[in-house]
Amino acid sequence: MKMIVLYIGGPDVNSGSMTKERGLKIPRRVGRGPSRFIPENEIVPVDTDDEETQMLFVDAFLQNNRLEHIVQVMGYHPKYLDSFLKTQQYILRGDGPLPYDYRHYIAIMASARHQCSYLINLHKTEFLLCGGEETWLKGLDHIPQKLRDLYEIIKILAHRPWLISKNHIEKLTRGNDNWSLAEVMHALIIIAHFHAMCSFVYGCGIHPEIDEENGHTFRPSSSSDSEDNHSSSNSHSGSPTSTDAAAGIEALMERMKQLNETGEEPTQEEMLARFQKVESQSLELEAGKSQLSPKASILCYVEDPSFGYEDFAMRGAVQEIPTFRAQDFSWEDQGYSLANRLYSDIGTLLDDKFNTAYNLTYFTMGPNTDVDTSSFRRAIWNYIHCMYGIRHDDYNYGEVNHLLERYLKSYVKTVTCYPERVSKKDYDNFMRGFKHSEKVHVNLMLLEAKMQAELLYSLRALTRYMT
Repeated sequence: MKMIVLYIGGPDVNSGSMTKERGLKIPRRVGRGPSRFIPENEIVPVDTDDEETQMLFVDAFLQNNRLEHIVQVMGYHPKYLDSFLKTQQYILRGDGPLPYDYRHYIAIMASARHQCSYLINLHKTEFLLCGGEETWLKGLDHIPQKLRDLYEIIKILAHRPWLISKNHIEKLTRGNDNWSLAEVMHALIIIAHFHAMCSFVYGCGIHPEIDEENGHTFRPSSSSDSEDNHSSSNSHSGSPTSTDAAAGIEALMERMKQLNETGEEPTQEEMLARFQKVESQSLELEAGKSQLSPKASILCYVEDPSFGYEDFAMRGAVQEIPTFRAQDFSWEDQGYSLANRLYSDIGTLLDDKFNTAYNLTYFTMGPNTDVDTSSFRRAIWNYIHCMYGIRHDDYNYGEVNHLLERYLKSYVKTVTCYPERVSKKDYDNFMRGFKHSEKVHVNLMLLEAKMQAELLYSLRALTRYMT
């Protein structure tokens, strides 16, 4: 495939951004669109007329020497994209305790847990560009012991973050290859960021960049795949039709209206029982088909590949691993300040990104306008935390069952816990009748709620070690 450069003028590289007036147009690429799930003509174009989005695309191009597909898909939501780019730029290229090659190699190891070769390939390139040792790319057997020591935490946070303890932190900070607390904080944020990014890549069907071979771990195209993709846009056995979809949006809006009108105040016992019901019901959800075996090019960055997600409700030793009560350790009250203390400014950047994804709204649902979507967004966010055993005492989990239909729950579980299993059929079947931009918004909430869940567990462990 070819890259056609329309025009690139003389940039002021030190300025950090360029405008069209100063002579930059982003290269237009020939080949597949950014997403396997979203038609290319419905994705924000590279040369969009929206000035805010265009400027963000230019900034992303300058940061990465390319406009990555993942950024273009996020272009539906420029307010979020602005926050995302600032945060990612800071943790990967800004001031911080970890060397630049370590940052990108941690990204590779974290992405490999979910077999996300799209992200692996991007950061193998970045790793080499910032002076990383090429031999490290042969796999975990060729990296320094200090990085190897981090792997157990990467594995646990990817699949069962509730297992992390202060003992894991202590092991890192002792011995000849010890980590400083600032380095631990930086690493934990990179790990959580890229685990969550894997979910977004798979959830939106991000295609590989045109200069990467097989950058995504979906199966290669075949006639059977094409037939499945075609049929998935129409109807499946047991799947909702387009008529059902329109009725489904109206029904959802009516249920949201009912919630706003009822002044129910359940007791704490009822609130707990409703949380436990939602938690146990998640066991019954199918989470996509079994994934393909990882390729050798991915397995070299993986240890214990059979270790994966298990439902929190099936964790066994309930007394040893109780439900995580957000009121006892929250991002707002503990995580934010700890992050800023050990890694300057990162707490502020993350807080802005979390809040932007959570509060983002255009007051629409499908073709409907002037809709208050706050209860729907809150249900999705708290449902994701529920699957990781995190309970918000002040939230009525009856709203989850009231607002989230089964297809949506199944999609959320797959993208959050088993992202490598997501198919186009999964994407097409959830929230039928909604716009692609709205589905991408849900995936942004999945990304941020998952990242926050991992950070809650890991920062709590760090706090316990420090005290």
